[in-house]
Amino acid sequence: MSAPSGVASPASASRSAHPRRRAALGWIALVVALLLVALVGGSLVYGGYQQRAVLDPESAGPDGTRAVVRILEQQGVRVTVARDRQAAERALGGGDATLVLRDAPMLSDGALSDLAERARHTVLVEPRSRALGVLLNGSSLGGFADDATTGPACDVPAARGAGDARVGEMLVPGDGVQGCYPVGDEYALLTDERGGRTVTALDGLSVLTNSTLTADGNAALAIGVLGQTDALVWYVPSPSDADQGTTAPTLADLTPPWVTPAILLLLASALTAAVWRGRRFGPLVTERLPVTVRANETTEGRARLYAASADAGHALDELRRASRARLGRLLGLAARTSPVDTSDAVAERLGADRGLVRGILVDDSPRTDRELVAAADRLRDLEASVRAAVRTEGTTR
Repeated sequence: MSAPSGVASPASASRSAHPRRRAALGWIALVVALLLVALVGGSLVYGGYQQRAVLDPESAGPDGTRAVVRILEQQGVRVTVARDRQAAERALGGGDATLVLRDAPMLSDGALSDLAERARHTVLVEPRSRALGVLLNGSSLGGFADDATTGPACDVPAARGAGDARVGEMLVPGDGVQGCYPVGDEYALLTDERGGRTVTALDGLSVLTNSTLTADGNAALAIGVLGQTDALVWYVPSPSDADQGTTAPTLADLTPPWVTPAILLLLASALTAAVWRGRRFGPLVTERLPVTVRANETTEGRARLYAASADAGHALDELRRASRARLGRLLGLAARTSPVDTSDAVAERLGADRGLVRGILVDDSPRTDRELVAAADRLRDLEASVRAAVRTEGTTR
C-alpha cells in the first residue's frame, strides 16, 4: 500500500536533506577560500613592501630608482645595495663613500648619527622631521610645492650645475643649513657641511625615481648629489635593524589600526551570510485542506454582495472598467488612457455619436436593477461592434 498523501515518506525526506548538506558544504568551502585569499594577499602585500618598496635601488617600477643607479654605475661609481644595518656599516668601512639613507624609523638618533659619521657624504632621499633634526641641525619638513619647477638660487655646485629642477616636498632649514630651490621661505634641497662631512636632504620621489628622473634638470641634480664619491652605499632599512635593547616593529606594529577590525567584520559577514543562506525550514509536506472553494462560487458570492447592497451604479462602474480595458486593447490604446478618451476613440472607430458612446462607457447612471441589466447589455453590444469592426479592417488589409 502507498503512504497517505498528507505524510512525507522517509525517502523524500532523505532526498531533501542532501541538497541542504551540499549547500552548507558549498558555503563552508567559500568561506575557507576567502580566508586563504585574504592570507595570501596579505603575505604578498607585506612581502612586496619588504622586497620592492618606494625608492628601492633595484626596482624598475615608476617609484623605483634603478635608472639613477645604472647612470651612476656608467659614470664609474661603485654602488652597493645594503638591505640591513650591518651590511651598510661594512660597506662604509673605508669612510670615503656616499650613504643614501631612506626613512628609518626603527633607528635611534644615535644610530642615525653613527651611520652618517661613517660616510663622507650622506643623502636623505626620504627626509622626515626626526632625521632632519638629528642630521641637519634642527631642520624640519615644510609644505608641498606640487611638482613645481624652480631654479637653484644657491652656490652649491651640484645644484648650480643642474639648473632648474622639479621640486615637491619642501624643507625648512635649521641654523647654519643652506637651502636650494626656494619656494617662499622653504627649500627643496638642504645641505650642511661640518667637520669635513656633508649631509644633503631632498625629496627623492620628485627627483630620483624612474618616472621623474628625466624631468627638467633632475638627472643632472641626482648625479651631482649622489656621484660625489667613487663609492655609494644605498641603505634600505630593515625592521630587524632596531638597536639592541629595543624591540623591532612587528607586523602588528606596521599594520594600520583599521585593518584588523575590517578583517574581523568581513569574516563575521561571511559567516552570517553562510548561516543565513544555508538555513532551511525542513522537508516539504503536503497538507489536506478542509474544503475546496470553486471559482464560480466566489463569483456568485461577490454578485450576491452587489445585489444586497442595491448599489447599481457601483456595479456598473466595475463592468465599465473591465469593458474599457478590453476596448483599449482592441484599439491599441495605452493602459493609462482616460475613460473619456477611450469612449471618443470607440466612437471614432464605429462612426457613432460621441455622446451616445460616452453615455454607455462613462456617463449613464442606473438606479434600478433593470436599468443595470440594460446598461450591461449595451456594453456587451458595444464591445461586439468594436470587435467586429477591428476584425473587418484586418480582413480588408
